[in-house]
Amino acid sequence: MLFIFFLLSSSILIPFISPYVDDINGAVNFKKAGQPPSFEHWFGTDVAGRDMFTLTIRSGLSSFKIAAGVVIVSILIGVPIGLFSGISSRRVDGFIMRINDALLSFPPLILPFLITTALGPSTNHVIFGIAISWFPWYVRIARARAMVINSLGFVLMSKSMGAGKLFVLMKHILPNSISPVLVQGTMDAGYAILTAAGLSFIGLGAQHPETEWGLLLTQSRAQFMNNWWEAVFPGLFIVFTVVSFNIIGDQLRYSLNPKEEISDG
Repeated sequence: MLFIFFLLSSSILIPFISPYVDDINGAVNFKKAGQPPSFEHWFGTDVAGRDMFTLTIRSGLSSFKIAAGVVIVSILIGVPIGLFSGISSRRVDGFIMRINDALLSFPPLILPFLITTALGPSTNHVIFGIAISWFPWYVRIARARAMVINSLGFVLMSKSMGAGKLFVLMKHILPNSISPVLVQGTMDAGYAILTAAGLSFIGLGAQHPETEWGLLLTQSRAQFMNNWWEAVFPGLFIVFTVVSFNIIGDQLRYSLNPKEEISDG
């Protein structure tokens, strides 16, 4: 959590504290091109003479934007559909789940690849493409919780007293379905960053003058054997960020469901 907080705050503040703020806007200085890490340039410089430390830290903001956007859009689409499916009749539930299963049958990268190819490379299109690919998982999570909670005694009693489906859904089912959705969203944030970096690496994600870790990697691949620092530092930040989100998600899962930690042990 400290790493995520540090990275998010520094990515916001770096334009105000870095002496190389012009590098973020695409300024070039070929006299400093390809310099290795030093006290002046902690992560070295790229082939355009831009400070890699400033670019790497600033790229975290785009990655966090993608992570937040993918998780929020996936939840806003998937959770209402899943809750509705869980309390609906068998015929309606079956129809919704067959469509959901069809979407889940696509490999995780295929739908984002097709969508960003059709709409054009950009950060917003990456968010939309990944969210369309991932929201079916939230449908399944929300549906499973809705079916369990809908059969519990306090919900049956509420129905016997005249409560309608909407009241039961908003009062009982939705509040008790937040925990697994929150855990899944925390873990998906890291994978969203990883997927977005992959799309940017093949030219379908963020575009210049934007800065994003995958974009930095694809810009540095031609010079990797000589200027290793251009790829290593953005790659390390991807690894640390994804691992951090996974650890937070695991601990959050154990905190919200202590019995699961005992069974895992």
